[in-house]
Amino acid sequence: MKCPVADKKFNGKQKAAVVMVALGADSASKIYRNLKDEEVEQLTLEVATLPKLESEDMDEVLVEFYEMCLAQKYIVEGGVDYAKDILEKAFGMQNARNVIEKVIVSIGSKSFDFMKKTDPRQLYNFIQNEHPQTIALILVHATKFQASNVLGLLSKEKQVEVVERIAKMDRTSPDTIKEVEDMLRKRLSAIGASDVGDMGGVKYTAELLNSVDRGTERFIFDNLEKKDPELVEEIRKLMFVFEDITALDDVAMQLLAREVDPKDLVAALKTANDELKDAFFRNMSKRNAENIQEDIEYARGIRSRDVEAAQQRIVSKVRELEEGGQIVISRGGEDDIV
Repeated sequence: MKCPVADKKFNGKQKAAVVMVALGADSASKIYRNLKDEEVEQLTLEVATLPKLESEDMDEVLVEFYEMCLAQKYIVEGGVDYAKDILEKAFGMQNARNVIEKVIVSIGSKSFDFMKKTDPRQLYNFIQNEHPQTIALILVHATKFQASNVLGLLSKEKQVEVVERIAKMDRTSPDTIKEVEDMLRKRLSAIGASDVGDMGGVKYTAELLNSVDRGTERFIFDNLEKKDPELVEEIRKLMFVFEDITALDDVAMQLLAREVDPKDLVAALKTANDELKDAFFRNMSKRNAENIQEDIEYARGIRSRDVEAAQQRIVSKVRELEEGGQIVISRGGEDDIV
């Protein structure tokens, strides 16, 4: 019993809101008590802004919800194969597969929640001696702040191995996820601290490496390229690095020039090529451009790591502006910036 109407008309948050409405206030309130504050806020907003519901729409969503509840129950009781077998008999092969994949993604997204507030250095201390594949699995469930910091603390050799495994990670057994999760939970608690699930992958790796310092980024790419140049090319296409700023249009550059700390700009452009410098200077007032050029000329004793840190902060500002919808970054194969 596929849910084409629900799939077509509602996103995931709206479907959750439909279920809350269908359950009624008393039952819904019991569910609310088990949600985090931000989840309550999001769900309440969706309930308040739901479009008019046809009875057919509500039925479709509830059928999908019921199927997913059954799938999760069977997975917990007997594993993915057990759930798949029962659901195929009840709903057909294709629908059973679709439902199970949704449940596995849902289970995976909730995994390792207990570690999300763990200090990155503390997390590093507990996983540094694990196999690179185990570290990779943990880092794709961590926050990007945790993952990038832990990656920076690993030995150079292990950095490359872990990043390679993250980039090539596609689908992971929920049993494996649970085993690693239980191991880490026990270690952290000691100090008080589908058969498949989509995790990691090239896109996640690009986002992760966008967050590490440039020295770590270069080392990983230099060494990973020796092993798998095609993989490196895939990752690079999804990344935005300081040198890519020249691809921004003049409107985006003008906004960026206003947002960036002038001190960062002086440090970042100290070793930059003429094309990069010109991209900034031609989008600034003549007076500001002259001041920055003069500061660059007379700046002495800037350490390379300070240059890289300044460049990283400017790249972070670019991504911040993109996330806020103020600029658009053109990436490999995509349309030009508009």
